[in-house]
Amino acid sequence: MSKKEPPEHNANIHAPWRMEYIRRLDKEPEGCFLCRAEQEAQNDDANLVLWRTPLCVVLMNRYPYTGGHLLIAPRAHKAGLEELDEPVLLELMKLTRDAQRLLGAVCRADGYNIGLNIGRCAGAGLPGHLHLHLVPRWSGDTNFMSVLADVRVIPQALSELHQQLLKVSREMQLPKS
Repeated sequence: MSKKEPPEHNANIHAPWRMEYIRRLDKEPEGCFLCRAEQEAQNDDANLVLWRTPLCVVLMNRYPYTGGHLLIAPRAHKAGLEELDEPVLLELMKLTRDAQRLLGAVCRADGYNIGLNIGRCAGAGLPGHLHLHLVPRWSGDTNFMSVLADVRVIPQALSELHQQLLKVSREMQLPKS
């Protein structure tokens, strides 16, 4: 069996917007970013908050898997489903439904991944505050960039998409919960 030779040239992928994430790692405030976003109503644009309801908050993921990746969380800092009462659970699902409808209108997604990571070993980057991920998907969106290089190409600025989602959600009178 022959060994695969390394390529003769190195391909460089430039993603300068990732520096914001890297620099932020050292400066990230202590505590829960979902609680901060929930408490800072005056900073909704900076925190990429779309909706606030009596029991939950919906915001864009600052480091998305795909454009339009949303987080839906209870306003209360709770780690697991068993800690949530029926009204919160119902509101989480209604907001997921409405957010999926919004993403369908704005992003024209072909499908969605919806999931919870409960506990650090399950992939939760923030294990103390349960949140649901709503990730829009398109036919063919798994390509060589994500498969070979573990890189995702997000074609639209988060702030631009945030404003577009806010505008369309007002037009659609969402959320409906």
